[in-house]
Amino acid sequence: MSDRGHDLIPHLFRTEYQKIVAVLVRRFGIAHIEIAEDIVSDTFLTATESWSHQGVPDNPTAWLYAVAKNKTKNYVKHHSIFEQKLVPELKNDKPIVEAEEIDLSHKNISDSQLAMIFAVCNPVIPSEVQIALALNLLCGFGAQEIADAFITNKEVAYKRISRGKEKLKEHNVKVAQPSIDEINDRVDTVLTTIYLLFSEGYYSTCQDTNLRKDFCLEAMRLNYLLIQNAATNNPKVNALMALMCFHASRFDARANDDGEAILYHEQDEQNWNQELIQRGKYFLNNAATGEHLSKYHVEAGIAYWHTQKADTPEKWKSIIDLYNSLLSIQYSPIAALNRAFAISKSNGKNAGILEAEKLNLIDNQFYHSLLGNLYTGVDDAKALNHYQEAFRLANSTADKATIQKNIKNLSH
Repeated sequence: MSDRGHDLIPHLFRTEYQKIVAVLVRRFGIAHIEIAEDIVSDTFLTATESWSHQGVPDNPTAWLYAVAKNKTKNYVKHHSIFEQKLVPELKNDKPIVEAEEIDLSHKNISDSQLAMIFAVCNPVIPSEVQIALALNLLCGFGAQEIADAFITNKEVAYKRISRGKEKLKEHNVKVAQPSIDEINDRVDTVLTTIYLLFSEGYYSTCQDTNLRKDFCLEAMRLNYLLIQNAATNNPKVNALMALMCFHASRFDARANDDGEAILYHEQDEQNWNQELIQRGKYFLNNAATGEHLSKYHVEAGIAYWHTQKADTPEKWKSIIDLYNSLLSIQYSPIAALNRAFAISKSNGKNAGILEAEKLNLIDNQFYHSLLGNLYTGVDDAKALNHYQEAFRLANSTADKATIQKNIKNLSH
């Protein structure tokens, strides 16, 4: 196979596998999810074999869709013969799927994926299993990739995926366009899953990197499916999209060529993506309707101010006010630490130290990193102690490298 084919197969597997699976699962029903996955996996195996000998077709995606349709028809035909001729006395229900053309149009793919989002984000499934299933069924990530992301082993990740599928089958969860009642009941769970998926990408717990752009982009893609559907295009959905756009706009400025983290105040503003910042403003404006202020609205507001590089009094006062609102909506130790940093920017390091030390998060890496930063130039001995404790608590290689750099600067 040509170099193009070698690179293209994994790319198409990531972008197209879950789309075809969603269409087939919606058509077959959740009880037959393995059949859908087998058909699509076999489609990609055929592509690998065919393209090795005949070269990559002019339109690889259309080729995959055509082969997937044919394999589905062959399965239906075989299944129908089995049902009708071999065991009619055992089962009288109709074949799993009628033999009509499988619809792989853009609209049906979008509708099917939206249906899958609401099926996966069902309250009968624990949240950590929802995320694993979302990564697997909606984003095309394998068990090993999911295991690497959550610093666990492949067996644990595989069990989570399998457990989630079994729960869906056990409760006979329908993969269908959600009703208005289902949207109202479940949209918060859907948004939480997307938010956690983006958060895992934005600050990955993987030991080799702090940023998984592929996770973040998949979260944004899933959220955009909600925006494109009139029934799910509500203020909270737009607020979450704005939040992700603002954060994603600074991806290219967050790390140097060696993978070391670049702190916010050291980032090169020229590397911020202005198009994403404008898109974020657009979605935040769309979110400004209704009377409900969600945590996504508040976090989007904080993220917006971080796209304004200048250290103006207005900026940090606004950020402090927003953190006050966020903590009243949903308390988080990380949000409280970030508020303490904002106070240090507005009122000075001593004020920030006072707020941070009230939290007493002695087992938290970020608590010690923040105090290391705030004590630097105020009490360097204390700063060094906090950085050393942060280094001990850190998990990721990137975090350790950044902290070690600060320790080295203080040790000179």
